[in-house]
Amino acid sequence: MSSRDEQSGLILLVEDNRQIAEMVGEFLERRGYSVDYASDGVSALHLAVTNSYDVVVLDLMLPGMDGLEVCRKLRKEAKKSTPVLMLTARDTLEDKLVGLESGADDYLVKPFEVRELEARLRALIRRDRRQVSTEVLTVGDMTLDTATLRLTRAGKELTVSPIGLKLLAILMRESPRVVSRRDIEREIWGDTLPDSDTLRSHLYNLRRVIDKPFDRALLHTIHSAGYRLADLDAETPGSKSGLDLPRAPLDADGHSSKNQVAFSK
Repeated sequence: MSSRDEQSGLILLVEDNRQIAEMVGEFLERRGYSVDYASDGVSALHLAVTNSYDVVVLDLMLPGMDGLEVCRKLRKEAKKSTPVLMLTARDTLEDKLVGLESGADDYLVKPFEVRELEARLRALIRRDRRQVSTEVLTVGDMTLDTATLRLTRAGKELTVSPIGLKLLAILMRESPRVVSRRDIEREIWGDTLPDSDTLRSHLYNLRRVIDKPFDRALLHTIHSAGYRLADLDAETPGSKSGLDLPRAPLDADGHSSKNQVAFSK
């Protein structure tokens, strides 16, 4: 599996409905993917921990251990960052928040088109395969080591989802500038944009971890503009806030392009 091309990958498909599993699995195999199967949560967790998959496609309702618990154990106990695409018949915002909070990267509501499933898989695989530069990013009292994925604030180690870490890396590299919603979505999901609740749900869960336990917020929503990560208390009255500075487009790794003009005279 060392030389997988851009449109292939090793997928763990976790689905207890045999008809759905066969339909999805056969489609993915025709498209060049290798697929392992599990029909219950315990088997799924064992396979996900002991193998290196490009994506885990995880049904929410499973016998033995549900998808939420599988995802939580995969993240918190096994410390695996394998992208997880959760399948569910539940489509409320609250359900999505719970799924993403458990560590899922994306959320697809049943019934779904297998072509949409594949598009989302491709986006997750592209994102995960990108080469991440080794750097230590700091905003205020929060630090992210992109090599070890260790996140701390005020000396306390924090745990966020893989998408949350990607979000933070984008915002921290651009701090204190504002990053538009569109730019964030494009950098994380590519051309396969998620539904309108997905980014909002990830940001909500991110705020619960990096801001709520502390005495001041670092993540700020700028109405009709986007989002910024900044320690506003550290900005002096005469300093530039970054709000009025046009932002250079991001390259494939979420960095500002050094060769593009951010604004014209």
